[in-house]
Amino acid sequence: MSVTQLAPNMEHWQERVDLAAAFRWTARLNMHEGVANHFSLSINDDGTRFLMNPNQVHFSRIKASDLILVDANDPETLSGPNAPDPTAWGLHGGLHRHCPHARCAMHVHSIHATVLACLQDPRLPPIDQNCATFFNRYVVDSHYGGLAFEEESERCAQLFTNPKQKVMIMGNHGVMVIGDSVADTFNRLYYFERAAETYIRALQTGQPLRVLSDEIAEKTAQELEGYPEQDARHLSELKKILDSEGSDYAA
Repeated sequence: MSVTQLAPNMEHWQERVDLAAAFRWTARLNMHEGVANHFSLSINDDGTRFLMNPNQVHFSRIKASDLILVDANDPETLSGPNAPDPTAWGLHGGLHRHCPHARCAMHVHSIHATVLACLQDPRLPPIDQNCATFFNRYVVDSHYGGLAFEEESERCAQLFTNPKQKVMIMGNHGVMVIGDSVADTFNRLYYFERAAETYIRALQTGQPLRVLSDEIAEKTAQELEGYPEQDARHLSELKKILDSEGSDYAA
């Protein structure tokens, strides 16, 4: 009998390990919120079957073997063991049904991204290199409609129409970040929170902002998009730190 037959939760093992590491580090950075918030990772071609965190388990305890397999086209998923809560199912199910380019999705209510999302003007101006990373590469949802059940989630998912835009600033809510892999998406999530923090702290000074020109901001964004292996190396280093500490994330 194969290992997969013995333990179905060992399928897609490397993807599980990467996702578990992202959960652990997100908790360490205090970018999570209690036992809410969700990450998902597609494992089939059209993106509709995906791994995600079990219902209301703290990010700091999630292990690779804990992740559940969800089918966005099968509502019976909600009746399974450790099924995602209805908002997690709605938000990520809708996203993976409508956006096959969203291979990985990370939704958090991290402090600075959420503060940004609560401003009358939640746009992120390119005031430094990190902010410039997201120039013309995010979309703003300014029509918050309550908890992300099916209808609200479908509406949000359909805002990701431009494949270049991989961050959704969810007005009055938080942030949704998508990408090609766990490493790609986590790296983007990390830098978006850093960029939001820089902007919010700059606003707090009350001083005029020095905003980069559109030309330099776009040039910087393109240069960073082509920067070799930063996302993979970032996640690899985080896993090495967790391994050195004896973490059970990869169990």
